[in-house]
Amino acid sequence: MSGIGRASRLVCSLLSALTLTLAIGSTASAADRPATVSSGWNDFSCKPSAAHPRPVVLVHGTLGNATDNWLVMAPYLVKRGYCVFSLDYGKLPGVPVFYGLGPIDKSAEELSAYVDKVRAATGADKVDMVGHSQGGMMPRYYINFLGGASKVNHLIGLAPSSHGTTMMGLTKLMDSVPGARKALGGMAQGLTDQALGSDFLNRLNASPDTMPGVEYSVIATKYDQVVTPHGTNFLSGPNVRNVMLQDLCPVDFSEHISIGSVDRIVVHWVAGRLDPANAEPTTCASVLS
Repeated sequence: MSGIGRASRLVCSLLSALTLTLAIGSTASAADRPATVSSGWNDFSCKPSAAHPRPVVLVHGTLGNATDNWLVMAPYLVKRGYCVFSLDYGKLPGVPVFYGLGPIDKSAEELSAYVDKVRAATGADKVDMVGHSQGGMMPRYYINFLGGASKVNHLIGLAPSSHGTTMMGLTKLMDSVPGARKALGGMAQGLTDQALGSDFLNRLNASPDTMPGVEYSVIATKYDQVVTPHGTNFLSGPNVRNVMLQDLCPVDFSEHISIGSVDRIVVHWVAGRLDPANAEPTTCASVLS
């Protein structure tokens, strides 16, 4: 496929992401941003139960935010008795609603402060974490370099950009234009930090994929058009569970955005990973019937 063809497909994918975000966001009034107690999550008076002793922190992806990304996942987990929290991170000056665009190492620092806030409010020693795309990769920087390994019990990644993305070959096209990567990074470093071969990813992936004492789960989709190739989502380590969505439900055609926002199979699977002892089978029939 030509560079122009790849560019066209990626632009279509990003426009789809923006359209879905706006469509979901239209259901949430301005008063609902950020997510409030009335939304069922981000209730800092919530105390974890014996059945679910750890709060769950939801970490949105690039161009996402603390509310719109989690309008399906957060209420689902709250209904099952979890204390659920979500944050905005990576804000650029003058850009509302769409976050995750700032330098990822700085976003990890924001996540670190937020986790400490959740732990202080709930009295929990550790949190479980669910992140989509950048939000499934960035916490690894927090865990590996910012002391998060002692504060995170389980990191669950939904189509995470774990080892970077070729953006369907656009990284090669970008690098063929002198200064293009640097120029784009100057506008939204959170994007270029995820491109294959970035200084940030080289630094992150020089360390192990996983850290002792932390459990990891990753779910990916064959139809991912943002994090490519899709196999790069997966992590290596003795404490990792990697799953392809289509192995759970072959007729699930969710792509990068929907796997992290509206897919019922994924939401059900996440609940099972958070509580494996009481997990029910995740199949097309069990979830969609």
